[in-house]
Parts: sequence; C-alpha cells; structure tokens
Amino acid sequence: MFVSASLIMMTVDHRQNYLESVRTALSAAIYPLYYVVNLPMSAGGWLQDNFTTRKSLMAENTRLHAQDLLLKAQVQKMAALEMENVRLRELLGASPKVSEHVMAAELLAVDIDPYARKVVLDKGSRDGVYEGQPLIDARGVMGQVINVGPLSSTAMLITDTTHALPVMVTRTGLRAIAAGTGAAGLLDLQNLPSNTDIRQGDLLVTSGLDGRFPPNYPVATVTLVKQQQGQYFIQARATPTARLEHNREVLLVWPQAGGQVLGGATVQEPAGAAQGMQQKQPQAIPPAAQITPAKPETPAGATIKPAPAAASPASALAAPPAKPAVPASPQPPSDVIE
Repeated sequence: MFVSASLIMMTVDHRQNYLESVRTALSAAIYPLYYVVNLPMSAGGWLQDNFTTRKSLMAENTRLHAQDLLLKAQVQKMAALEMENVRLRELLGASPKVSEHVMAAELLAVDIDPYARKVVLDKGSRDGVYEGQPLIDARGVMGQVINVGPLSSTAMLITDTTHALPVMVTRTGLRAIAAGTGAAGLLDLQNLPSNTDIRQGDLLVTSGLDGRFPPNYPVATVTLVKQQQGQYFIQARATPTARLEHNREVLLVWPQAGGQVLGGATVQEPAGAAQGMQQKQPQAIPPAAQITPAKPETPAGATIKPAPAAASPASALAAPPAKPAVPASPQPPSDVIE
C-alpha cells in the first residue's frame, strides 16, 4: 500500500507539481536538523580558533596585513579604471555595465550521491533567493540554485551530470558548452569540431548568452585537448577554477540589467552611472522654424499683416504670412570647430 502510494505521489508530483508546497513545508521542518548535523564541525572550528597559539596568530596577522595592503592598492586601481570607463561611455553615449549584487551564504549539507553534485545553502526565499540564481566563490562559477525553500535552498554545481553552461574562450572568443561529468573537478567541452582552435591552458569564462549567468566570470581552465583519428569532433576537458569541493562559504549573485536586480529588489545606481545611461536625443525642430502652409485665398479688400519676428508659435500659426517662411540655416556657435 505504501509503495503504491509513493509511486502515485511521485508520478503526480513529477507531472503536475502538486507537492511543491509539501516539499517546501518539509524543507522548513528539517532545517534545524542541518544545524544539528553541522554542530560538531562548528564546535571543532570554535575550539581550534580559541586554542590557536600566539605565534600562529601573529604570523596570520602579518600575512593578512600584507594582503590587505595589496588589495587596497588593487581597489584604488580598479576605482580609477571604473571612473575612466564611465567617462568613455559617457562620450560614446553608451550605458554603463552595472556590477552585480552579491550575498554570502554558508553550506549546510552536501549530497552524498557521487554523480549528483548538489549542496544545501542557509539562505532561502526570505533572503530573496530564486531558482536559477548563479552561485560563485572567490575564484569562479560554482553552479546555480535549483530549489528554494523559506529558510534554505538547494544548488547544483557545474560538475553535475545534468548541468551545462555556455562558455567562451578568452584567447579566441570561441563559444562552447561546458557540461558536467559527475566527476569532481572535471568538465567536458561538447561538440567541438576537429579544426577548433583551442589549447591547454585556455581560460573559459561565462558568455552571458544564456541570460542567467553574468558574462566574463571564470569557469574553468582547459587541461586536455585530444584529436582522435577518424573523428569529426575533438575531446576536450577542463578543470573548474572554483573550489567546488572545499568551500564552506559561497556567494549568491543577483545580475543587474539597467539598474534592476533580476529576481530581487531594485538597487539604486550611482550618479555617474545614471548620467552615462542618458542617451543623446535628437533635437526637435521648434514650431517657429517649421514651414508654414501656403497662402490661402483671401476675400477682396482684406489685408494680411505679416507676424512680428518675435511672435510666439501660436500667433504665428494664427496669422500665416503671405509667402512660406523657409527657416534660415542655423549658424554654429563660435566655439564649435568644423
């Protein structure tokens, strides 16, 4: 009886998705269990942090100070480049590319199935997480969210067998599809012709053509290019740049388009970006410079007086001149170089 009921419920849920609310309620109910299971590792980390020797703390402090100085120097350079980019886009009248909004999340559980590369995060719908949201770390793309609950969500890594991601080779601009193989740290580049220009060491980044992942995020590095005799396609493998099997903290990304955060709230753009997005509109022809209609026939004895030169557009239309007024060629300002 229970087996039959299970089969019926799985069939109905697979085809009609009737049990989505039940699944959401169950995910909220078992949410405390994730913390209970994660408690020993959290306690071990707490003990390790509290009993660390003074010497290791001083060494780590020195290393972090040096890293902080380096990052501050890089941030200064990035700020200068960003301002230069805004100025150039203003000159071209193009819209600036607004950076994405991110939020940190922590892993609660990992799927034990060796071919199903899925993880559970401690952020859910109450935090603005949505299905299909990109997931990254400090080195590159990790995957995307596939199921969202009120307090937690499930994400699929890019090495999962059912995951595929449009990528681009930075050296040549070649577009390809990076599919998961189920193996840790291994992606397969599918359907590459035998004459494809791709080499070991090429960096693969997101192309942004799928409309889900923002462009130019690192995905993987090509590690194998093999040409087989008599085959129309080459065998190419790549290693993800992200630390898929080692991270405990990840970043959820909200891509932005025109200042609107996709799948979430609206963010306020900086003043420089808003000015850069204003397109130069063609100047409309003033009513006084438009060609007036031809002289209508007037009754005998009537006299038509031409409108004054400084007349308003309304008065000019009320009393048309005897001859069509052709607008004079506008004179350029004295400070414009022809």
